[in-house]
Formats: sequence, structure tokens, C-alpha cells
Amino acid sequence: MENQQEFSTKYKDVSLEELRNKLAEFAQVRNWGQYHSPRNLLLALVGEVGELSEIFQWKGEVEKGLPNWSSEEKEHLEEELSDVLLYLVQLADVCGLDLGQAALSKIVKNAEKYPLPD
Repeated sequence: MENQQEFSTKYKDVSLEELRNKLAEFAQVRNWGQYHSPRNLLLALVGEVGELSEIFQWKGEVEKGLPNWSSEEKEHLEEELSDVLLYLVQLADVCGLDLGQAALSKIVKNAEKYPLPD
């Protein structure tokens, strides 16, 4: 596996498919597939959402762009958001779903459900 700098540079505009492939490779070389059932991944995802929630728990409303946050706070937020995304991508993968296509379909359904006001 590449080092972090090579990985970050190589995957500047990463797709869900690239994430899925990297996650599958990461789990395979560690023999973690046996633990990655839909249930286990969902529970891990919920745990990560809890950790993400803790970051905002006592801050009240925050401004877009987080102008009053330190670089350490923003880095912590990035890490927790990434954990949520990665578990979500893994969960979709083990369920045999195309998350990107499902998200696009959901946007279309939402547009139909919530049409533009007259």
C-alpha cells in the first residue's frame, strides 16, 4: 500500500469505486472480511456517527466553513467524517449495492417528491 502522501496526491478526486477498491484491498490483506458482515459494518457506522456527533455536541450552531475552529478541530472532524464515509462505502459493497448510483437515483426521487415552488 502506498504511503499517505503518495496516496493523497494520486487520488485527488477520488470516486466511490476507488474508495471501495482500496477498502476491499485494505481488509483483504488483513483478513478482515470475516468480520465485515452487514450487521457489523452497520454497528461500526453507527459508532462512528456517534463520534462525529460528539464533535458538535456542545458547540451550538457553527458557521459554514468553520471559521472559528482550530486546524486540530478541523482535522478531527475530517477524520470522523472519513470514518463514516468509509464504513458506509463498505456496507454498500458487502450488500452488493452501487452507492453512487443509488445516491443519484435518490436525488431524482427527492426532486419528484419536492418539486420547485410555483
